[in-house]
Amino acid sequence: MNVVTKTITLGDGRTISIETGKLAKQADGSVMVRMGDTMLLATVCSAQDAVPGTDFMPLSVDYKEKYAAFGRFPGGFLKREGRASDYEILVSRLVDRALRPLFPDDFHAETFVNVMLVSSDGEDMPDALAGLAASAALAVSDVPFNGPISEVRVARIDGQFVINPTFAQLATADLEIMVAATIDNIMMVEGEMKEVSEEVLLEAMKVAHEAIKVHCQVQLELMEAVGKTVKRVYCHEENDEDLKKDIWAKTYDKVYAVAASCNTDKHSRVDNFKAIKDEYIAALEPEVATEKKGLIGKYYHEVEKEAMRRSILDEGKRLDGRKTTEIRPIWSEVDYLPGAHGSAVFTRGETQSLTTVTLGTKMDEKLVDDALFKGKERFLLHYNFPPFSTGEAKASRGVGRREVGHGNLALRALKNMIPENYPYVVRVVSDILESNGSSSMATVCAGTLALMDAGVQIKKPVSGIAMGLISENKGKNFAVLSDILGDEDHLGDMDFKVTGTKDGITATQMDIKVDGLSYEILETALNQAKAGRMHILGKIQETLEAPREDMKPNAPRIIVMMIPKEMIGAVIGPGGKIIQNMQVETGAVITIEEVGDQGRVEIAANNKAAIDAAIAKIKGIVAIPEIGETYPSKVKSVMPYGAFVEFMPGKEGLLHISEIDWKRIETMDQAGIKEGDMIDVKLLEIDQKTGKFKLSRKALLPRPPREDKPKAE
Repeated sequence: MNVVTKTITLGDGRTISIETGKLAKQADGSVMVRMGDTMLLATVCSAQDAVPGTDFMPLSVDYKEKYAAFGRFPGGFLKREGRASDYEILVSRLVDRALRPLFPDDFHAETFVNVMLVSSDGEDMPDALAGLAASAALAVSDVPFNGPISEVRVARIDGQFVINPTFAQLATADLEIMVAATIDNIMMVEGEMKEVSEEVLLEAMKVAHEAIKVHCQVQLELMEAVGKTVKRVYCHEENDEDLKKDIWAKTYDKVYAVAASCNTDKHSRVDNFKAIKDEYIAALEPEVATEKKGLIGKYYHEVEKEAMRRSILDEGKRLDGRKTTEIRPIWSEVDYLPGAHGSAVFTRGETQSLTTVTLGTKMDEKLVDDALFKGKERFLLHYNFPPFSTGEAKASRGVGRREVGHGNLALRALKNMIPENYPYVVRVVSDILESNGSSSMATVCAGTLALMDAGVQIKKPVSGIAMGLISENKGKNFAVLSDILGDEDHLGDMDFKVTGTKDGITATQMDIKVDGLSYEILETALNQAKAGRMHILGKIQETLEAPREDMKPNAPRIIVMMIPKEMIGAVIGPGGKIIQNMQVETGAVITIEEVGDQGRVEIAANNKAAIDAAIAKIKGIVAIPEIGETYPSKVKSVMPYGAFVEFMPGKEGLLHISEIDWKRIETMDQAGIKEGDMIDVKLLEIDQKTGKFKLSRKALLPRPPREDKPKAE
């Protein structure tokens, strides 16, 4: 073995090691990255040739966490790792978005990057190392890649920026972002904040980039140490320069005219572009058109891209005629769906979200059983993107990585606005009905309205906006675009989503597609995004200014009460008998869990009477019997020596025959007490050894006067 190891020293004394040459040596590249007891194995394999006709980068990135890494069994019947969890999908997307732009434009071989968590102590966060591991595996391979890159997490804790914080440290952070970059440029940013300013976010990016530069330098040294500075030779594209020149000469002016025509309708604009391409193809010999179909599509796409960019940079004309800072027309309404607990429609230009809010009880919590995290989630946000939203005639095939990623961004934008200790489980569902850019930001806006419509007392409304960029000459000439269209995202250089309240940013996601993005451009984009957010926030509050004071009539009402920890068993009863009977008798849903040294009881129902009845029963169970108090009681059984009565829920005592009345009673038949009767009793005594209760009925009756005995003569 020829094992090579390089070490990165962090500012706080921790180290990250990158080892290659020991494991998975048949892969094109493999490394083991380690920080403390957290270890990730990353491999890369790339085909030697591209599949004929491929004109894109077929990259697959998969991040997997092995349960054995943390000494755990997988859940489920099979007890083995299965489909990727949402968390694994999100980490895979983070790595993919950082790597994909840096493969050569003409490299089209299928490439697979796999990153596996193989060891963890539960302290260091492995996702912050996944990008470094993937890039290092590419660095020690011969796969062409314009890296290296690395990813780090930066958090602000007590006013100080911390690189790659532990799980425990992150719990107190007010800013947490993942940043990916090369040694020269930032490529990707994603994270959440508790209403921080644009200046703080920008400073966090700079701190992250300084740490990444060290990671990249070590990878360059590793690449040289293993002799992989020269990458494989490939030829994945055929070109026809004459055809390219002909297409540009005959279509560019026509395409530019469409791009600058300020057409606000997406489909008609697409049809106009397509008509120019069809006209060009119709003028060709049929055999040439068939043979060169792929190249024609490629070169014509380049014409569209350049025409759109020149229209914006030279004339300031966007495809739909807006100024660079202008937001598309907005309309929205709430309470659109009467059956939902909360609903809203939010439409911005040709992007539309129909969002619902459902309020649930503890029984509706999402159970999470990941390798490093086992727990429950009480705020859920699901994003759906059906094909009809873009006019596509194809079937929906379930939730993909895109839906998971967009939903997670909207969730991060809104979750910190839910009130602390909110008793309800909240599910927000955004169905995108139309899409032409910024559908995840429409989800944030519609989610805010739907939450307020449901009567959720969110701390502040949140809005979101997607910013774009058109640049040239390494960013020396640029235009930042507010509220980008789908084409401006596809043909542009940046997709920068920012969400926030009137007081600060709550979440962000940024993807860069070019080199040379300066902090000046980032600052411009952030400030322009703030102005756009404020405009959209105003439109939201025109529809609904604040959360409704009460929930909808069909929403469940939840009351939370705390009881002594030692009374949890008494409320539940043997085999759950008591709590189940209470639910049947009252019609309320009752759940109970241990929280610290108390029991948290959650009572839910659609009417107040059911809740009040359940509260009364629980209070009766947890109440401490007091000697001398009088209790309305139910006769449970009659014995020859007295009656057993339930004087408090779950508490029975003996009413002895001698304590029923002041007059002497020989048999229980004379007492006139039957099973099921309600009588008042007084608690006389509690036996300290046995815990038995001594009850009396006669103590509540007037004592008859004593009869004087006749004197003896």
